[in-house]
Amino acid sequence: MSVFTPVSDSDIRQYLKRYELGELVSLRGIEEGIENSNFFLSTTQGEFVLTLFERTPEKDLPYFLGVMKHLADAGIPSARPMADKQGEILGRLNGRASSIVERLIGRGVEQPNVAQAAALGEVLAKVHLAGRDFSAQRDNDRAASWWNPAAPRLQSKLPAQQWELLQDELAFQQAQDYAALPRGVIHADLFRDNVLFDGDQLTGLIDFYYACNDSWIYDLAVCANDWAINPTGQLQPDVYHALLAAYQQQRPLSGAEQAQWSAQLRRAALRFWVSRLLDWHYPRDGEMTYSKDPQEFERIMRNHRQQALAWPA
Repeated sequence: MSVFTPVSDSDIRQYLKRYELGELVSLRGIEEGIENSNFFLSTTQGEFVLTLFERTPEKDLPYFLGVMKHLADAGIPSARPMADKQGEILGRLNGRASSIVERLIGRGVEQPNVAQAAALGEVLAKVHLAGRDFSAQRDNDRAASWWNPAAPRLQSKLPAQQWELLQDELAFQQAQDYAALPRGVIHADLFRDNVLFDGDQLTGLIDFYYACNDSWIYDLAVCANDWAINPTGQLQPDVYHALLAAYQQQRPLSGAEQAQWSAQLRRAALRFWVSRLLDWHYPRDGEMTYSKDPQEFERIMRNHRQQALAWPA
């Protein structure tokens, strides 16, 4: 959600002629994030988010936007893509594929409380259940098929101890068999800044641009690693148990899922450690960009390796 491709007021006024969203009031770049160029867009008819897709393959965009629309239609608080006058939800602006989605109220939380964690667990399970009848399919492009060939780029950048840790965790994940895990549509990046709240009320899920078909329990593990882990990498038990209990109440886990919980927590930590290492050591140019600290997920992964967390009885 950084700005890599600038958009002028003149650019957006011309672009808005395709829509029935009113006249431009203001356009402001969003600094946070590292993948796309995003802007808060205000018009005389409402508040929206404009996205210019920087690295995302254009062939995947109908899936992402389709998931968002499908979930919004199912009553999930997902940002709905706005269709233009021809009914299209995907356009082009300044040489980039682009979209406009509704801007949901609320804001992300820095330190989730028990009520907020429970709200997330409940809505995440509902996302998984609602996605069962979404017909499109997309493989997870941040899984083993990505990190195995990407990891060698880091060998010259990492101290020997870190490189050995990375190699050992890659080997552990390669030995796992996740075939029996229930799967379907997942968000795959549902961090605190991608969930909006008004007080303790969950008002929106945003940034579906890693959505894919993968194991549901992996999606929950991604959330647990961000929502229930403090800055030192240690578990926050009350938040952790609230998240898991609320999820399980909506969609009880299978025995296979419970058995794989610890491995999925490690898998989720590995995915974000590798991606942050790559962004840190191979930054991209951008008008407004920043890279997130990879050490956060190294600490989380080390702690999961040292103390395996079983699914709560």
